[in-house]
This record gives sequence, C-alpha cells and structure tokens, in this order.
Amino acid sequence: MSGLEDHILAPAGAHAEPALSSDIFFARAARRLSLDVPAGLDDPAVMAATGDHDTEEMRRTIAAVRPIRAAAVLIPVVERDEPTVLLTQRAATLRDHAGQIAFPGGKIDPEDGGSPLRAALREAHEEIGLEADFVTPVGYLDLYMTRFGYRIVPTLARVRPGFSLTLNPDEVDDVFEVPLSFLMTPSNHLRHSRDWNGTLRSFTAMPFGDRYIWGVTAGILVNLYRRIYDA
Repeated sequence: MSGLEDHILAPAGAHAEPALSSDIFFARAARRLSLDVPAGLDDPAVMAATGDHDTEEMRRTIAAVRPIRAAAVLIPVVERDEPTVLLTQRAATLRDHAGQIAFPGGKIDPEDGGSPLRAALREAHEEIGLEADFVTPVGYLDLYMTRFGYRIVPTLARVRPGFSLTLNPDEVDDVFEVPLSFLMTPSNHLRHSRDWNGTLRSFTAMPFGDRYIWGVTAGILVNLYRRIYDA
C-alpha cells in the first residue's frame, strides 16, 4: 500500500477551527511537551489526571486493577499543508476492541527497555509498517489510565510525507487520515454516555463521516487539544 492521499477523509457536515500550519503546530508542541516519561507509569500510588476515571467509583475500580499494564501509543501527525492525524481501524477479528478506531500502539515490552517511545515506534512498524526514518518524536502527553489497568503514554510525533504502509491483517483492517483541525475543534468533542456494569459513565466521541472515534482514542485527542491549543 503506497501513500495515503486517498485515505484523507473529508468531514461530513462537521465543523473545524482554522487550521494551524504544520510548522506552527509542531513548534508549539515542542515548547509544551518533553520526552520525560510521565510519573505513574508503573507506580500504583500515582493516579494520572487523564483517563476513564470520570466518577469516584470508576477511580476506585481503576486503582484496584492489578497488575498495571504499561503501554504506549503513537500520535502520528503528518506534516502536510494542513496537518493530519494518522489513525487505524482495528481488525474485526481481534478479541478486544475489535473494529475500533485507534492509534498504533500496545504494551511496553521488555525489549523496549522501559521506553514508551521505543514501544510506540515498534508497534507502529509492526501494525502498519510505518518506518521510523519518517518519524520525529516531539514529546509525551499526560499518562492516560483505563479501566482495564492500562497506563498509556501517548507519544506525539511528526511524520514526514512520502511513507508507504503495509498493514498487519491480524491487527489492522484500515488506516486513514483526519485533518488535525477537525480533531482539535471543541464543538466536535461530543459527550456520550452508556451503562458499564450498572454504572452510567461518560465518554468523548468524535464522529467523522462514517468513522466513530471514541473512548481512549478520543480521550487522548482531547488531552492533546488541552495541552497544545488550550494552554
């Protein structure tokens, strides 16, 4: 699979803020982020500021999950005239979160030496064939905690155009790009709710055409907005 120009989606009836150029976005991100690993990645005593814990009951649920599962995802922002975010659609055959929209990423393995950046780059290569030569890391966002015990380090990266991708069909069904301006528009950050084990919990969703971006992916994108646009 070569290039992704045919995978850059156009929003259907959605709103978007005026787009920042790639240079302005990455310069701002470089000032506000670093590659210092966020506190709490492997410390159960630290409760991260971002994650699924939108209620006190959910906070207690997350705090009780053991073992902690350290993970990392890559937020690949492609350096186009109007920057885009590269997202994946998980394979429909996966046991967990089948078919959902996600960032490339996964568990931090021993071979990663404890580095979220190494894990994110390795997973991006394994899942979609993104070569590290096209990727320049910018910095880590805040740790994101999930109700399944994952503590995720989102790694923002600048991706140079011209890459080719090869999808791992066991993990990914599709890849596509969404304009960063759409994802960074607060009016597109919709709050939905659903029952989870008898508890009504809220989550963010960003419907985009026939794509439904929600859950952890949308939560991380909201934190990206807060760190880069709203600070």
